[in-house]
Amino acid sequence: MTNIIDREAVQDLLATRQAQLVEVLPEAEYAWAHLPLAVNVPLAAIDRSAGEFDRSRPVIVYCHDWLCDLSPRAAHRLDRLGFPEVHDYAVGKMDWLSADLPYDGEAALVSQHVRRDPVTAVLDEPLDELAERIIADPAGLAVVVDADDVVQGVIGSRELKGADMSGTAEQAMRVGPTTVRPSEQLEPLIQRMDRAKVNHIVVTQVDGGLVGLFGLGDVRAQESESDLG
Repeated sequence: MTNIIDREAVQDLLATRQAQLVEVLPEAEYAWAHLPLAVNVPLAAIDRSAGEFDRSRPVIVYCHDWLCDLSPRAAHRLDRLGFPEVHDYAVGKMDWLSADLPYDGEAALVSQHVRRDPVTAVLDEPLDELAERIIADPAGLAVVVDADDVVQGVIGSRELKGADMSGTAEQAMRVGPTTVRPSEQLEPLIQRMDRAKVNHIVVTQVDGGLVGLFGLGDVRAQESESDLG
C-alpha cells in the first residue's frame, strides 16, 4: 500500500527512520535541482534498480509537482514489486523549493539571492517611526506583515508621499503587492522585472509567509563582485 505524504512527513521520515528518498524524473531534471540525499532513479529504471533499495526502510518517491504522474506510478510499481512501505511525496520538489528549503543541483533560484532582513512592520506600527527606517534602508521599502508573518502590503516612497504620519502602517500600505516564491528561476524573473521597471519584489512561501525581498540591485552587485574576483 502506498501513502501520499506532505513535506513535513518527508522531513520526519528522513530524520527518524532513515527513509530512502528517490527522484523518479529524468537525469537532466534531477541535475537541475533535487532534494538533499535524494538519488535519481527514473521511472523507466525502477524495476532494474529496485534491488539497490533497502526493503527494511521506507521509500519516498517524488517528481516535479502535483501535476506530474511519475511519482504515483513509481510508488505503485514499488508496491507491486513487494516493498512493504512506500510513500509518494505527491506535490513534488516544487513544493519543497517553494518552501525555501535546501536543495542540491545547478538551478539558479531566487532563494539563493533573497535578502532575508528587509524592513518589516506590523499592521498597527506607527507610520512616523516606520518612515525613518524606510528612508534609511537602501531598498526604500517596508513589508507589512500580520501576527502570523503573512504579507499584508508594502510601503515605499510612493505610499509615504502625502500619507498621514500620525496613522499606522496598515492605513498607509499598498495592499496586494506582487510576490514570487523562492523557487522562481532567477533569469526569467530579472527579465520580467526589467520589462516592468520594478526594482524589488517580495518573496513569500506558498502560505503567504514572508521569506524576504529580492532586488535587482543586490543581484547585480553580486555579479559585479564575481566579475572582479
